[in-house]
Amino acid sequence: MGLKIAIVGAGAIGGYLGVKLALSGHDVTFVARGENLKAIQAQGMKLELDTGEVQHAQGVRGCTIDQAGPHDYVFLTMKSHQVEPVAAQLGGLCHSGTAVVTMQNGVPWWYFHGLPGHEGRQLNSVDPGGKLWQQIGPERVIGSVVYPAAELIAPGVVKLIEGNRFTLGEPSGEKTERITALAQAMIGAGFKTPVSNDIRSELWVKLWGNLTFNPVSALTHATLEDICTFEPTRELAAGMMAEAQSVGEKLGVQFKISIDKRIAGAQSVGAHKTSMLQDIEAGKALELEALLGSVIELAQVVGVNTPVLKAVYALTRMLERQVLAKGHGLTL
Repeated sequence: MGLKIAIVGAGAIGGYLGVKLALSGHDVTFVARGENLKAIQAQGMKLELDTGEVQHAQGVRGCTIDQAGPHDYVFLTMKSHQVEPVAAQLGGLCHSGTAVVTMQNGVPWWYFHGLPGHEGRQLNSVDPGGKLWQQIGPERVIGSVVYPAAELIAPGVVKLIEGNRFTLGEPSGEKTERITALAQAMIGAGFKTPVSNDIRSELWVKLWGNLTFNPVSALTHATLEDICTFEPTRELAAGMMAEAQSVGEKLGVQFKISIDKRIAGAQSVGAHKTSMLQDIEAGKALELEALLGSVIELAQVVGVNTPVLKAVYALTRMLERQVLAKGHGLTL
């Protein structure tokens, strides 16, 4: 018997997950809007793999969020600042046992749920007024770290660039029935899906690079390779990562590689434009609070001074403000 799964935000990652899960026998509903929704309703969702093979999930359900109804698992596959506008409607997708799988980059709104010494504390930077905490409920959450890169290249068509790993973890670290069932379903669909007993440390591995390279690239229009090979920006990145590491370690996070190795990993990606630079060029709002504002808030909670992070945050916030006020993207 397949799982009943709703994909809220059927873009690149959501489309990739949904096609593979639907083709392996699960009941998948794509929650979308606009031209993407029309395409899914007319022809299903297509996935172009990195091998060139095309997979086609035909006959899948596509609908708006108010039409979806209850599901066993709800995947939130949009950017962090896009969750709050739909939070009030997510209740309609949930029954008493529904799990909500958060797939956003950065520090999640539920970070302190079940964390010893901080139980019940909420993060204003990523959840102003505690709306997500109240409307979704942290007890529903399964955390996830998304490693693949994909692109929505046309309505109803996703192109996989690389990767198939999605790490899952309960905020409590327990291996529950609901997470085991989901991991098995995802493995059966062809994904690498380890279940972590410390999902926060897993989240920090990706966050450590994102909080550094995304804003620096947005400010400079430089690729990862450019930032890492130009000594002044390499030093800036190392300084940001050192401050962030101090914050994470105060919260019990274990960093298993050195700053130099993490920077070398980013450099090896090559002439890649980060998602935040792409958003600046497209004139879109940034994921700045989840990636950097939240870390600065965490620093205040644990009493760590972060002058470099604050400086980069202030400059990037102003850049975003200017771009949004102008109403168009900024390219060099």
